Amino acid sequence: MHLGIMKKTLIARLQSTLSVPVMETHGYIAKYRREKYSIPKTHTNDARCITGMMDAVPTKETYLVKPVRCHNRQIHKAKFLKGGIRKLNQAPYKVYGFRLWDKVRYGRDKCFIKGRRSSGYFALSKLDGTIITNSVSYKKT
Repeated sequence: MHLGIMKKTLIARLQSTLSVPVMETHGYIAKYRREKYSIPKTHTNDARCITGMMDAVPTKETYLVKPVRCHNRQIHKAKFLKGGIRKLNQAPYKVYGFRLWDKVRYGRDKCFIKGRRSSGYFALSKLDGTIITNSVSYKKT
């Protein structure tokens, strides 16, 4: 499908479902406004320039939103066990009350559960991907 058709379809759907006006814009417009008002290039400043609200006061707070998977796509292991049974390839949804991407404290670090095992051991990392530990008991989080 052509990208222009997809964009027009998306805009039409947004206009029909949202109660706010949805308008199409282009990157060169944000660049023009950024240069005209001497605004440094950042994602938040680009968003401000795209809206056209140049006198809006930017806040110092920004939020990092990161899409993460909730389950493994591979449901079963590739090899059959004895008796022709395929074993599940993932831990249960909740393990000792914890699930993937729950925010936990490990020592002084605030981190996220990146992997879990049904035994109650977790892999922990920061949101930016920095690995804290690959194996820690749920009792220590």
